[in-house]
Amino acid sequence: MITYLQETSVKTKEKMKNFSRQQKTILAEAKYRPKHLTEKQAVAIADEIVDVRSVGDDVLAEFLALANLLYRGGARLVSDSSYDFIFQAELRRRSPSHPFLLEVEPEPVQARKTVQLPVRMFSTEKAYDFAAIQRWAGRIEKAAIESEKVFDQLVFRATPKLDGFAAYDDGERLYTRGDGRRGTDITRVFDRGLQVAAGGARGMGAGEIVVGRSYFRENLAQRFDNSRNFQASLIKEKELELPAAKAISRGEAVFYPFSLLPDWQGLWAELSGDFDKVIGRLWDLVDYDTDGVVLEVMDSAIRKSMGATRHHHRWQIAFKKNTETAEVEVLTVIPQTSRSGRVNPVAEIEPAKLSGALIRRVTVHHYGMVKLKGVGPGAVIRLSRSGEVIPKIEEVLVPAEPQIPSSCPSCGSDLIWEGDYLLCTNNMNCPAQITHSIGHFFKTLGNIDGFGPSSINKIYLNDIKTLPQIYALSEKDYVDMGFGPRQAENMVAQLRRSRTEQIEDWRFLAAFGVYRMGPGNCEKLLSIHPLEDVFELTREDVMAIKGFKEKTADAVVHGMRGIFSLFKELYSLGFNLSITPADAYSGKMDKLLLEGKRIVFSGAMQGGNREGMKKQAKKLGAKVGSSITGKTDMLVIGRKVGAVKLKKAEILGVKVVSESEYFKLIEENDAK
Repeated sequence: MITYLQETSVKTKEKMKNFSRQQKTILAEAKYRPKHLTEKQAVAIADEIVDVRSVGDDVLAEFLALANLLYRGGARLVSDSSYDFIFQAELRRRSPSHPFLLEVEPEPVQARKTVQLPVRMFSTEKAYDFAAIQRWAGRIEKAAIESEKVFDQLVFRATPKLDGFAAYDDGERLYTRGDGRRGTDITRVFDRGLQVAAGGARGMGAGEIVVGRSYFRENLAQRFDNSRNFQASLIKEKELELPAAKAISRGEAVFYPFSLLPDWQGLWAELSGDFDKVIGRLWDLVDYDTDGVVLEVMDSAIRKSMGATRHHHRWQIAFKKNTETAEVEVLTVIPQTSRSGRVNPVAEIEPAKLSGALIRRVTVHHYGMVKLKGVGPGAVIRLSRSGEVIPKIEEVLVPAEPQIPSSCPSCGSDLIWEGDYLLCTNNMNCPAQITHSIGHFFKTLGNIDGFGPSSINKIYLNDIKTLPQIYALSEKDYVDMGFGPRQAENMVAQLRRSRTEQIEDWRFLAAFGVYRMGPGNCEKLLSIHPLEDVFELTREDVMAIKGFKEKTADAVVHGMRGIFSLFKELYSLGFNLSITPADAYSGKMDKLLLEGKRIVFSGAMQGGNREGMKKQAKKLGAKVGSSITGKTDMLVIGRKVGAVKLKKAEILGVKVVSESEYFKLIEENDAK
């Protein structure tokens, strides 16, 4: 027996209910015997009298199995959205590899006599926003490359996702889906006159038993709580009741094969470019209950290579919407500095419940929105939340006087506007940014391991908050902070390595994270002025360099002054820096050979190595990418270049040059 209810108050226990008569009948027919839950406990969780976060994984999994069984039996315990977004989402959050989430959820008839299905029947992976659909498409693109297919030429199909009773028709028998491997023979429903939808014939494979939405609303809604409840009555072994027999005889209850569903077909570019319109058109295209849109790639080779999990086909996904809205009043807007230096506005609101969660705070997009829309104390906003997605502000209904901070709430430094965002540029001394800035320093150096986010946070919690302090630590210091002896030894060795192993001076300067001074701008700057002189530059000196306009020059001068003392302290540790050659860029104002060109290098190079060629191209002004897009200007190829990449370059009109042709281009320019 579960223990979390042992501490439940007497008042709470008095609120607990039992299953309905119909729910008890379904459980009895399925011979379902819960191991961890009583009726009252299950209903208490469903009614949220007991917080789902307080129950154990196995208890939650059993509750989900129970809710699924009752839902499929037509007497649901919780709504479809609550099942997905509260209870299943909680199990997925805390235990994503739990066996319940990896198997096909069985039908309630599974306890009856079963037979082997002609083919495996799977559930469908679900997505609740376009970002999840994009990740799915990315997996298909990866499979296409491995199969030497051109992703941009693959055909995708989208169909309404019917909310009916899943079944499989092999032409002789009709089966329930069961657990995906074994189901129940329900051929009797065809013997009773059930028709195949859309004029289809028997033997068209997987589909759903459904009833017309309009027909249900006009003729059955008074007797049945929902269409699924009615659909379950169609397959019962006993003689049909009059409503079911009448719906079948009139062709209102049908078996709808998935292959006959109205659809949209097209390329990924068309689907992604007009996603909302495609989905919206399909949602209400048929007069049957739908709870989403199913997307799938049509290429058989891709389907075969992607295969399936124990739960779903990897080449297929269902997009589901569950957007709830609420109108609430803003109490106050609080600025919060992020690790990257952006100051984000967080609105505290009157509490509102959306998709099962109590919302008290919501992040406003940026201070540009706060200023433009009037998000301040007393403003009325419309919130929306779709499934597990973080709540967002849809609209400001009643504006108020906005609150715009002038200084960083973390360090007190003045803030600057960067487009719609407020930014704190005091990255090396701002408490909110310091761990991020230390991590950025080591990552940019590129010659040190062992100082990831968890290690840096651990060091920071031991009151070590600057880079010079970190470089001064001994092995004993690291051990005292909780690092193991070997790890401590390695960290000291890595810090030594970062100082003795040679790196470019522009890389060292870029590691300080000065606003608008990324690696490219640092390299440009140091090709004109020595590292020791950059702290003396005026805005006019910086503006004389090509690409450095007024705002950038101001930021550079201000930023360099801000890091000067820290730079001197670290520079004195004796880093082994290679000096950027004065001719890395062709003078201050001369146009670079490859300026603005987007280049991709692919294949095995003979006359040089890929990394060296990339560095050279960057020095000549190019932007080097790893994949071909419509913006790519040139593909430089060596040996063993993939056919897919060459085909894509041809389709997009990208210029293809060999390694020798590329070097010849560079040499001809040098000779001029």
